[in-house]
Amino acid sequence: MTQHFPTADGFMTGRIRSRYIKYAIEAGLLPSNAHDLPEIKGLTAPADQNQPIQFWQLFSRLGPDRIVKIVGDFYVRVYEQEPWFKDVFEAVSGIGHHINTQASMWADCMGGGPYYHGGEFRLNFHHTHNAMALMNAKGATLWADLMKETLDHNDALFRFDPRIRPAINTFLSYFMDKYATDFGFENGFDFGPVNPKFKT
Repeated sequence: MTQHFPTADGFMTGRIRSRYIKYAIEAGLLPSNAHDLPEIKGLTAPADQNQPIQFWQLFSRLGPDRIVKIVGDFYVRVYEQEPWFKDVFEAVSGIGHHINTQASMWADCMGGGPYYHGGEFRLNFHHTHNAMALMNAKGATLWADLMKETLDHNDALFRFDPRIRPAINTFLSYFMDKYATDFGFENGFDFGPVNPKFKT
């Protein structure tokens, strides 16, 4: 196993973790006492390779550089798209801004510490004001396709721990389900295999 990176709660970590654990208990993916289990609630990925990595534990395995690499590759793809899509991002700022802000949001949610100032309020404001034109089935479908392409292309970043990609897919699927509910479009997005059921 490679190193574990130091972790800390961020501006979004606690609330996102609590909501996901509640959802996963109801879905039968986590045990009923998941809120009390350090290997689930903690920010460091379990040493037991048979247990999945929860998405708030991803920073402990990925660290900051891999997160920036993934997000950077994604936005290169975004800025190569047709105007109806890329212009929404360009109207906010250049590619560097989007890489920094999304990488900060990922690191914050994934247990890296307080990276994403403003937390959920900032994220919600961005989607309802800056990105509203893409918060629909057409925009979400292209976003999801580009992210899946990005993850598939960067497979070498995850090979040292096969639990990482399913944890990222779980993270993305959870947020896309939230956006589909919030903005009224159907959630049929598939990033690939997600976390298996936690083994008790």
